[in-house]
Amino acid sequence: MQRYSRAAIFLHWAIAALLAFQIAVGWALEDLGSHGFFLYQWHKSVGMLILALTIARIAVRYWKPRPAKLEGGWQGALASAVHVGLYAFMLGAPLTGWALVSTAKVTVPTLLFGILPLPHLPLPAASHALAENGHGLLAWLGIALFLLHVAGALRHHVMMGDGLIWRMIPGRSPILLVGLPALIAVGFLAGRAILPAPQSATPAPVAVEEADNAVEPEANVAEATNVAAPADNAAANAGEAVAEEPAGPPPAWTVQPGGRIGFSVSNDGDTISGSFAKWTAAIVMDPDHPDSADIKVTIDMASASVGDAYKDGMLPGDEFFGTAAHPTATFVAKGAEATGPDSYRARGTLTLKGVSKPQSIRFTLSGKDATRKITGSATIARAPFGLGNGDSSNGLAPQVAVTFAFTAKRKD
Repeated sequence: MQRYSRAAIFLHWAIAALLAFQIAVGWALEDLGSHGFFLYQWHKSVGMLILALTIARIAVRYWKPRPAKLEGGWQGALASAVHVGLYAFMLGAPLTGWALVSTAKVTVPTLLFGILPLPHLPLPAASHALAENGHGLLAWLGIALFLLHVAGALRHHVMMGDGLIWRMIPGRSPILLVGLPALIAVGFLAGRAILPAPQSATPAPVAVEEADNAVEPEANVAEATNVAAPADNAAANAGEAVAEEPAGPPPAWTVQPGGRIGFSVSNDGDTISGSFAKWTAAIVMDPDHPDSADIKVTIDMASASVGDAYKDGMLPGDEFFGTAAHPTATFVAKGAEATGPDSYRARGTLTLKGVSKPQSIRFTLSGKDATRKITGSATIARAPFGLGNGDSSNGLAPQVAVTFAFTAKRKD
């Protein structure tokens, strides 16, 4: 019996295994929410690989001679139609998926297998619904054609006994007759195996979220902590009342290299953490007279990173920082107050993504004389600033924790 070429055989079984993987993953993606982020990247990467292998398969189909058809009539016509449909599916599904990603409201970069960037197609946003519906329809048609193809092959090989499947098995090897079709099951099981475990709901996060929502949008969680310790604040305020007047203007401080401003937010039970690589701070303050403080921090929002190329590509978009229109964020505070030994709170204004809101920070000083180490934190409500305003942000907690640590030297 005439067989397909080895190149055609390799491509046939490789594509079949990858399609099984895609089916296993694709069924679960819509229900995973943010937990499916990395699976979406795998789904796109494997889809583009299937597209490339399909193009190669078509080239081999016309380059190498193919075995003659074993059956005519309507059965042969149906088999040919299924083959044509499968090729249309293997080309159309990746292309509509590519179009879907290219026209999505939220711009998500694609790095094929984390290495090769995939550019977006120059398509109008209005075509997104067409691409999305077409991709879903092709997926179900592809599954139907896949099953028809398998049923037809088994009908010939088992029921008719013409050994059709041997045409796709090199060397007529019984081991490969079992092993190569088993790759389909392996691909499906691999797709199921990489799915994340279901997240069990726990009452504690809900209670915390309700408590956070009970705080006014401009309020800071750190301020609530301060209310819980009135005795400490009273002692601090009493200390301020008897403090000596400053002898001269408050000193200015120069931030030294090596400091860090970081942020973190809960995401469906996980935590996303990152930092800003570029920022500046202008600080004037006498630690003994904190009311003299004049603080301004400017952050380059495009320098944000969470250590993941996919998510870093999303941060500059309008759903998050909108850096094209709002490249920087600033925090400005005039005056601070002591909350304890070497501990302070500064109430000021945070301007982020074009929105200005009251914001408090808490910080501590350590060291003496001309060199001080500053560490602090703040809790920022996302909603007032429009951070995470799209579908991909549904799992994000309403509060973002910000921490900072740096060393400053007093200017002479």
